Amino acid sequence: MREFLLGLRLLLGSGRGNRVRFALMTLGGSLGVCCLALVLTIPAILDAHDGRAAARSPRLHIGKPEPGRTWVREFRDPHGSRPFGRVFVAIGGADTPEPPPGLDRLPRPGEVYVSPALHEQLRREPGLSGLVPGTEKGLIGAAGLTDPDELYAYVGATRHQLGPEARALKGFGKGYPPSRVVDPSTLEALRFTLATLVLLPLAVFLSVCAKLSAASRNRRLAALRLLGLSTKGTQRVNAAETVVAALLGAALGLGEFWLLNQIVARTGLPGLKWYAADGAVSAGTAALCLLGCPALAWFVGRASARAAARAPLATRRTAVPRAPRARWGLLFVTGLGVTAGYAATGLREHPARSDGLNALLMPAGILMTGLGLVLALPLLSYLPARRLARSGNLALSLAMRRNEVEPGSALRVVSGLVLLVFSASLAQGVLVELNQVSRTTSPTQEYGLPTAQLSGDQQRRLRETPGVDTSAVVMAFDDDLDSDSDDDQADALVATCAQLTALTRRVEGCVDGEVMRLSDPNTGDEPFGTSTFALRKDGRPLSLRVPVPEDTVRYTGPGVTHVSNAALLVPPGKLPPGAVPVSATLVLASSSDPSTVRAVLDAIGGIAPTAEVDPAGVNIEALQQLTVIKTLLVAGMVMGLVIGVAAFLVSVTDRAVERRSQVTALALLGARPRVLRTVQCLQVVLPLTVGLVLALVAGKLAETAYLVTGGGEVLWDGAGVPVLVVSALGVLVAAAVGTLPLTGRRIDPEAIRRD
Repeated sequence: MREFLLGLRLLLGSGRGNRVRFALMTLGGSLGVCCLALVLTIPAILDAHDGRAAARSPRLHIGKPEPGRTWVREFRDPHGSRPFGRVFVAIGGADTPEPPPGLDRLPRPGEVYVSPALHEQLRREPGLSGLVPGTEKGLIGAAGLTDPDELYAYVGATRHQLGPEARALKGFGKGYPPSRVVDPSTLEALRFTLATLVLLPLAVFLSVCAKLSAASRNRRLAALRLLGLSTKGTQRVNAAETVVAALLGAALGLGEFWLLNQIVARTGLPGLKWYAADGAVSAGTAALCLLGCPALAWFVGRASARAAARAPLATRRTAVPRAPRARWGLLFVTGLGVTAGYAATGLREHPARSDGLNALLMPAGILMTGLGLVLALPLLSYLPARRLARSGNLALSLAMRRNEVEPGSALRVVSGLVLLVFSASLAQGVLVELNQVSRTTSPTQEYGLPTAQLSGDQQRRLRETPGVDTSAVVMAFDDDLDSDSDDDQADALVATCAQLTALTRRVEGCVDGEVMRLSDPNTGDEPFGTSTFALRKDGRPLSLRVPVPEDTVRYTGPGVTHVSNAALLVPPGKLPPGAVPVSATLVLASSSDPSTVRAVLDAIGGIAPTAEVDPAGVNIEALQQLTVIKTLLVAGMVMGLVIGVAAFLVSVTDRAVERRSQVTALALLGARPRVLRTVQCLQVVLPLTVGLVLALVAGKLAETAYLVTGGGEVLWDGAGVPVLVVSALGVLVAAAVGTLPLTGRRIDPEAIRRD
């Protein structure tokens, strides 16, 4: 306790420079704790989403239901690119189950309870009320919704209105949600990526904050050791200061996270919005931040004071420290070897997969590579500095001599930026794999809408929707229940040859203006006879008979498509002028790019909100999940960027204070300001260049190992190399600019008075 109080007294009475350093440690620690709390809270936000979805899921009665049971029927439809959930309930006369979370009672026939987001959507799109028939009686509470933007409704109905697909309701609440925000397997990969993107740079950042002003602090601690303080006592004095800074930073960081959670919970992120209570800091997270960060600071503080406590005379006389140890370089080489080995398996016929032992070795290799890269920076700075310090150039010799004497300074200044480039490469690989998984094999994406649910103006606007490349109509044959010839008829695609080519991408033998047979070589052609189609013109029924044509057009289309339902190609000019099919599907086609698909679905929801949309091969839940994953990855990259830049700014500011006496001494000896700026720039830029080159190589190997074991088609992401190189050059330029203000314009001899 005596050493702890001594450390606090030294903290308060060691001058302005020491107080500035303490403020930097506190602010840096608070930023790191804020990012740590955000990473730890993301799983809690996802779990809260899934928990509320499970709590409202209907439990169905198994077996023959008893008379008087409550019946339920669920609908899960897309409204644009957003899921739209509706639960129709028919209350029985006996044994009425408890209402789901968010409701005080179940709706009676003709009553509707809607979510706040759906309430606002109904005001903007009154036509949407046809999907939720009845009088709105209230809003669903937060306990019954997965997020504030969810479109959800409970609709009261009668047993007859629910139809034969209804099931007897036993109650609400299951142990698992109907669909998760992020699949468990994907969540594990996401946690590993966020740990690499955020937690690894965060640990380095907190260690950097705990080692600020190492030289001046070591000289002060050496003086205490020479005055009779024990070795352990000297280490405790230094640790006391770092622990207080970490504790204050942790408390401040939790406050910053609370404010950030309140703001972001109200604005939301793309594809992900949550209630502020979901993002509240849990007791475990608070304990980890308030205890873990000071504990890390305690060990770092004791370790950084070990040299001053054991060799105080050498520290006071600024003896040349020993060269960095090579063991950290071995850690980097080992991790690099593991990732290179997995990347090399991509050249074999059967690459390695992320299962069994590989599920542990591959992530461990990536983490060892990133951590070893940071810890090996002092050695990587020392080796070239030792050789370049003997050059004939004055500025280069001065800069490299300082890096040779104090190679650990490179770790504090450039480690955050080096990790930033390494993590960006790995995150790029995760995004590439997600795009592989989510990308459809077809270059086009189709959307089918029943024309009976669309007006003429809506059909015209849908065809003109931005992103829609082409459109056509699949016309269903006249299904006469009293006829025995329906099995010999076929649907028809009303389109030109150009429209057919745009839908299928490969057509042979098509002739404009002619009725032709459609044949897909990948599927067997069913024989059919003359087909009859029901039309309507000015309210009058018409019929169109199409005999079996002799000419055939062959096409190759995607596996899941509306075109494959048709066996006839009918040009639009063959229909009577002004006549429209009674039963048909409007087919729109766009690019299969996920962002284009999402934009087209949103446009369809705005033009025809009540029409049923069949996006062939697209799972709206999966599309939503992909958006959430990309959002979380981008958030992790932003946090990694903030941590890397903050580590650099804190280190550069501390470096300016710590080396003020050295710069002043050189200026008094006659060194010109231009030479001093060059020296300061070279001291940072050269070790940073070495670190960035290794980060690019190690990052690409880690990314390749991740892609190879992921089992996708893309194993080497060559397209991402220019982006990483440009990012590394930008980091290098920013670091060089950040070192320029270190020399100052005025020489203050007071800075070296004590020396």
